[in-house]
Amino acid sequence: METVGIYVSVPVASFRVPRAREYFETFPVPPPATVYGMLLSMVGEVDRRVYEGAELAIALVSEPSYSVVLRTLWRVKSRNQGLGLGENRRPDFQELLTDVRLIIWVRHNAEPSLATEVAEYVKTPSKSSRFGGLCLGESTHLVDEVKLWRGFPNGVCTLLMLDDEGELSLPIWADHIGPNSRWGQFTLASMEINDSVSLPEKAWTKITRPL
Repeated sequence: METVGIYVSVPVASFRVPRAREYFETFPVPPPATVYGMLLSMVGEVDRRVYEGAELAIALVSEPSYSVVLRTLWRVKSRNQGLGLGENRRPDFQELLTDVRLIIWVRHNAEPSLATEVAEYVKTPSKSSRFGGLCLGESTHLVDEVKLWRGFPNGVCTLLMLDDEGELSLPIWADHIGPNSRWGQFTLASMEINDSVSLPEKAWTKITRPL
């Protein structure tokens, strides 16, 4: 099974907790569904079912700083007014993360393979047919750098791990229209890694729709 690791940095990001109201909290790490969406955008794929079954492992290699901003957000309160107008807009507080640096591993035993496509894009971006800015989460949270992971000096990271009793409930497959989202329970664990250390199996999340 082909596996590729990439380093990704995002200066400012927010991974909104779906149930948050009035005060938009952020998860401390991007959910698997969010990372999968970024990878699809990276390789220029608009149909997320093409690479269903790919497995992702996600690790933070920074300690992002938290801040709070007051911003205008859209909502649908009145059908008689346009989007972002009148009652359909309001100020809300939003948490932001600054200096998000990640390692994302992809493995995929299928054809076409997402791992292969990601590796090809990072090596030769000009061969990819894609559009728009590459972002992680919201469209304004643009990715600053993507490169193949070659290890890093201290080898310490915070790894996202599957855990039935974990405190983090994160989307694995997001359905923004209907009820068909898939969620998983996770925890964050500190781990020292290098090129000779294999990731634990609980670090791998398979991207699939609900059964």
